Amino acid sequence: MVQQKHLGTNAMVAFITFMNMFIPLSIDLYLPAMPQMGAQFGAGSALVGMTLTAFFFFFAVSIVLFGPVSDKYGRRPVLIASAALYVAASLICATADSIYVLIAGRILQAVGAGAIITVATALIKECFEGALMTKILAVTQALGVIAPMAAPIIGGVLLTFTSWHGAFYLLTVLGLLNLALAFLLTETLPRGERYTGGLLRSMTLLAGFLKYRRFMCILVMLSLLAAPYMAYLAVSSFVYVDEFQLTPQAYSYYFAVNSAAAVLGPGLYLRLKPRMTNNAILRFSFTGVFVSALSVFFLGHIAAIFMLLSFLPFTIIESMIRPFGMDLLLREVKENVGTASSVINFVQTLLGSIGMMLGTLPWGDFVQGLAIIMFVVLGLAVAFWRILPPKAI
Repeated sequence: MVQQKHLGTNAMVAFITFMNMFIPLSIDLYLPAMPQMGAQFGAGSALVGMTLTAFFFFFAVSIVLFGPVSDKYGRRPVLIASAALYVAASLICATADSIYVLIAGRILQAVGAGAIITVATALIKECFEGALMTKILAVTQALGVIAPMAAPIIGGVLLTFTSWHGAFYLLTVLGLLNLALAFLLTETLPRGERYTGGLLRSMTLLAGFLKYRRFMCILVMLSLLAAPYMAYLAVSSFVYVDEFQLTPQAYSYYFAVNSAAAVLGPGLYLRLKPRMTNNAILRFSFTGVFVSALSVFFLGHIAAIFMLLSFLPFTIIESMIRPFGMDLLLREVKENVGTASSVINFVQTLLGSIGMMLGTLPWGDFVQGLAIIMFVVLGLAVAFWRILPPKAI
């Protein structure tokens, strides 16, 4: 465990939490402005939607690439470079004069954000250990929900006195703050512990984790729950605004309440961890997902408040599974933590992206489509659980 010269324990927790906020901020902050962007550029919803889907795709690619790179060159230089790229990309987005320039800026933004998230995950393993690491994982996850809760509201408020450009100028400022903090970071990966092979050869480290059956089964099993959550994010505006006729501002409040519920998950995990076995926590979680899916299927279409209340249990469970899964997986890793964090974040992002695409399929009813996704994901997660030996968790 490496001691920090300029950042104490509380400062490191705050810094890691701040870095984990970059993805929800980069996505949710400008969601209320997407119709305005389409009108200004004369672009259809598919092109405007590319600013979101392209971001997710290149974010996943970045996660895969920069884990091995950080294992070879260290966390600090990769973090400084990626933070600088994020700042430049955000400025490109803020000043974009065409939808294609905006998409290009979003791609660069995704590359920078992916590297930032990869380093943030590795820092948890290298700066904390034992029971403290478990607590820090839960705390950073709990505080991390502030961004998805506040971002759409902030975005809606920004639109009252500025255009969509304001959201990206705000991301530029936040990127600059992250860059300044990156310079204060003390390197956490000593030279003697870095990967010494060639850069291209370092990518073979990824294959090593893919062959680790128990690690990958646990990872896929727990990451599957990201799919329904991202599906909800993708279709929530269609459900609340188009189907239930809420105003965009009212929609942002419903979105924020659901995001706020996610803060309960990590706290629930900390309470259950000393009292229940890992398998008992999984049994509790999967039961909660099943109850939530049933509620969404039978009650979600009645009214906006029923939809919100039906999906809330899933949101809490999904946010509880994140620190639980990260705790299990990081304890499996003895070396090449950067590559491990790449694999973890890549699989979560990939499954979340698949969920987003499934959610926006031309369902006759988006609410029941979401419930079906929840049921299918639950079935797959239980199947992976059964594949694992009883003592594997």
